[in-house]
Amino acid sequence: MNQPVSSPPVANTEQPVSLYEKHKKIYVRSVQGKWATWRWILVWGTQLLFYSLPWLTWGDRQAVLFHLVQRKFYIFGLVLWPQDIFYLTILLILSAYSLFLFTAVAGRLFCGYACPQTVYTEIFQWIEARIEGERPARMKLDKQPMNARKLGLKSAKHLIWLLFSLWTGFTLVCYFTPVREMMANLPTFSFGGWEIFWLFFYGGFTYLMAGFMREQVCKYMCPYARFQSVMFDPDTLIISYDQKRGEPRGIRKKGKDASALGDCVDCDICVQACPTGIDIRRGLQYECIGCGACIDGCDEVMDKLGKPRGLVCYTSENALAGKYGRTGLMSHILRPRVVIYSVILLAIATAAGWSLATRVPLRADLLRDRATLAREAEDGRIENVYTLKVMNVSEKERVFRVSVSGLEGIALISDLLLNVGAAENKDVSVSVRVPYGIAPKGAHKIWFDVVATDDPTVAVHEKTTFMMP
Repeated sequence: MNQPVSSPPVANTEQPVSLYEKHKKIYVRSVQGKWATWRWILVWGTQLLFYSLPWLTWGDRQAVLFHLVQRKFYIFGLVLWPQDIFYLTILLILSAYSLFLFTAVAGRLFCGYACPQTVYTEIFQWIEARIEGERPARMKLDKQPMNARKLGLKSAKHLIWLLFSLWTGFTLVCYFTPVREMMANLPTFSFGGWEIFWLFFYGGFTYLMAGFMREQVCKYMCPYARFQSVMFDPDTLIISYDQKRGEPRGIRKKGKDASALGDCVDCDICVQACPTGIDIRRGLQYECIGCGACIDGCDEVMDKLGKPRGLVCYTSENALAGKYGRTGLMSHILRPRVVIYSVILLAIATAAGWSLATRVPLRADLLRDRATLAREAEDGRIENVYTLKVMNVSEKERVFRVSVSGLEGIALISDLLLNVGAAENKDVSVSVRVPYGIAPKGAHKIWFDVVATDDPTVAVHEKTTFMMP
């Protein structure tokens, strides 16, 4: 009986396709130059502000404190209450328009110089370079098998990173819990539950984001990288590589004619200096945070070659295309969209400043007694009862006189004087009486006047209703 001949097995030619790019560690090269100097100025400026503000005092209290328990925000001489959430809205609008303006003028300036992710990554990389050495030394160290020296260097680096991260988390909590209270509880670590949570949460994220994830935050997590292009136009200043001048690129060799080559020597220093690891010579990419590190690196090489700087520089698409020269670059910054953003930003900032400057340091809220809308008092008059909350938002103790108006014969049962401490509030029950029959049945508008006895301009005129049975 003939046996069937089996066919040879078919080789599986299918290859798995990964939907995610494999992460490659970026070893950032240190560069010196104008833009590196500006980055460090912003690093020092933002961090001195962040770490020092909780320690500043204003009178007998912390100068900047967002006291959630007391529901008060102290900003130097300004005291904000939950009713002042309007100013938070204004702040968010100002931040948004500032971002639009900066992006329209010069791309991702905030990302490259003031974003917390960029700032803390810069600090962590500086610590890493001081302990493990510059780029070649770090690459060599990572390739070595684990030994005592490598273990010591890595442990020292991560220990400093952790201590710095925890101090950052501690500082953040000091904006919401008085720093004196935090320091008093530090030796015994007797913090509240939410304080411990935010200390480790923010400290842990600082350690994770700046120590490990770094450019991945900018590339995959930050939404700004995705929609920045819609705010660019051909006159926006962006980091660009001058292909006309740089191409064809190539390495200069002794004894060979390099006249046909461009100014780019293909040294890859611009790539090595980039914190996100991109090659700016391929054009602007969404990963570019506009930090200018590639400009400093390229300028160093041009100086050594005796070539003019600016092969990689801040310029616009139109300037790079030759529509106008470098001298005409600045004149194209003031274009309609930039002027509109600037005018709107200035108008909102001016209105907010005027509102704060003329803000009356007094708030009053009225709440009707829901148990009894109206009742007949023993003297035959109709009585309504209210709960009056007076908030003194100034920095000194004040006495306030309360009066009522709006109906003929309306009066408080007795003259009311309220002594309210600085940045404090007081609740009081207020009884208002009106002669019977002075007004028809139903609700009638009345007004409460709360006036400071030492300054008549510190006053509020609060409307409510009086119910006639």
